[in-house]
Formats: sequence, C-alpha cells, structure tokens
Amino acid sequence: MHIFKNTNYDFLRWRWHAIALSWVIIIVGVLALAKNGIPKGVEFAGGTVVINEFDQAVSVQQVREALDRNFPQGGQNVVVQAYGDPSQHQVMIRVPSIGAEQGASLSIVAQQANDALKKSNLGNFRTVSTEIVGPTVGRELTTKAVLATVLSLVGILAYLAFRFQFSFGVGAVVATIHDLLITLAFLAFFRYDMTLNVIAALLTMTGYSTNDTIVIFDRIRENLRSMRRDSLNHVINVSVNQTLGRTVIGRRHHHRDVLERVHRGGDRQPVARHGADASRGACTHATLGAGRCGAAATPAEAAAEGSRFVSLKSEV
Repeated sequence: MHIFKNTNYDFLRWRWHAIALSWVIIIVGVLALAKNGIPKGVEFAGGTVVINEFDQAVSVQQVREALDRNFPQGGQNVVVQAYGDPSQHQVMIRVPSIGAEQGASLSIVAQQANDALKKSNLGNFRTVSTEIVGPTVGRELTTKAVLATVLSLVGILAYLAFRFQFSFGVGAVVATIHDLLITLAFLAFFRYDMTLNVIAALLTMTGYSTNDTIVIFDRIRENLRSMRRDSLNHVINVSVNQTLGRTVIGRRHHHRDVLERVHRGGDRQPVARHGADASRGACTHATLGAGRCGAAATPAEAAAEGSRFVSLKSEV
C-alpha cells in the first residue's frame, strides 16, 4: 500500500527551525519543572485515592467544602477532581500521606473521607475504586521507574552501536532524550500527574521512536553505499522520504488502537488495588462479574475467577 509516491520533501531545510523550537519548549519546560515540578500520583507520593460515584450531580466545590468541614485532618491538603464520564457523576478524592503513615492508618483515611461526605448530605454514593500506597512503596516505585527509563536508553545505545555504529546509537539516544524532555515539558505545562501509567506511556513512546529510528537508519546505511557521491544531507532526505509512507501507515494503526482502547477501556473499570479487597467489599473482578460491586467475592466466585485467569494464561 503506497500513500506517498516519489516524494521529495526537503526535511533538513527546516532543521534549524525545528531545533530552535525544541530548545524553546525544553527550556520553558525545565523552568516550569524547577518552579512547580510535576504532580506525583499516589503511586509515587504515597497516600489514598478514593473514587466515588454519586446518584446525582455533585460539584467539586461541594465535595471540597464537605471535606473542609468534616474531614478529621482538614481539607487543605486534599485534592478533589471530577473523574471519568461526567454523566456518571464520579469524583476523585486524593489524600497525600503525611509523616510516617503506614498501611493501617492509610486505610482508615478512605473511610474518614466517605464519612465526611455522608455527614454533608450530598446524596447517595458508592465507592467504585480505592487505591492505597504507603510512602515507602512510593519511593521504591520512583526508583524503579527512573531505573527502567535509564536502562532502556542504555539498551538502545548498545543495540544500535552493535547493529549499525556507535555514532548512530548516540544519535538515537539523543533523539529519544529529546522526545522525553518535550513530553515532560507538556506534562509540566498541563500539571498532569506522574503515575505508573504515564511512565509506561513514556517507555512505549521510547519504543515507537526507536523503531522508526532503526528503520530510517537502516535505509540511510543502504543509501550511503549506493549514493557515495551525494552529500549526507541529500542521503538523509532521500531515506526519510522513502520511509515516510511506512511511518504514516504505522502511526495510523497505532493511533487507531489507542483510540479504541480509550473509547472502550481507559480508567472506567472500577478495580480496587489495596490488599484487603474482599474483606472491605471492594470492586474486584469476581464481584464485578457477579454484578455485585461493593460486596465481597464468595469462594465460588473467587475460584471461578482463578480458573478463568489460568485458562487465559495458558492460551497466551
């Protein structure tokens, strides 16, 4: 399938403009990071996240005022946000860990937040998700996330140095770091929480970027052999034009898959992540399957869920 035929775009003509724009975004992003940083999700900062679904529309301001009045620690450190589809009337309450709070005290925080909402008569609601992470776990996840990113860059450098030559590997790593810095800058601009999902997205972006880089490098290496008398700029332009159709087709399929996951999946599935799901009546896969979100899974449901997981694993 050919989208572009005999293209001859002079991409390198605009290289200095692109470099200047990249530097502007990166510098402004670094300044934003230095001033405000990136908000850490509960996975890294530690704390408690409760997502409640109300029977009627409730504003974020009403929830915040209810916590200010009735939450034992006060509502000044609590973050309240609208969550998910507006028609579902969901609100996320995030309480950061303070001091040396551990699992037992953190689990009480979720109940205290719900009790504060009940005292304010905001209407009926149910808890669809609870997430509890202690400060120690948060620090460990931060270390592992940084380590995973660094090791991925080292692996890219080693592979490309072996597959092509060392200068190609350095160029690929610099390009990947550029992509990461641009992305971090926009995360800082929009104050988007740094969560494990964001780290996974960054590593996925690194993989896609490296994949395109390898394809273009391979074409450049082939053209360098057949176009010995041409300048390096001309060889690079020809190589990028030759792989342009593949890049567009590949990105189209990737974007289609991502949009499909956002439309059908996303963060709408209420799954609790703390340790005592069944005893606290959380929304586990077994209770969701039985249509009893909020009730503990029976032994029969838990066994059926385990059998389904084993069968899926064997199929994979």
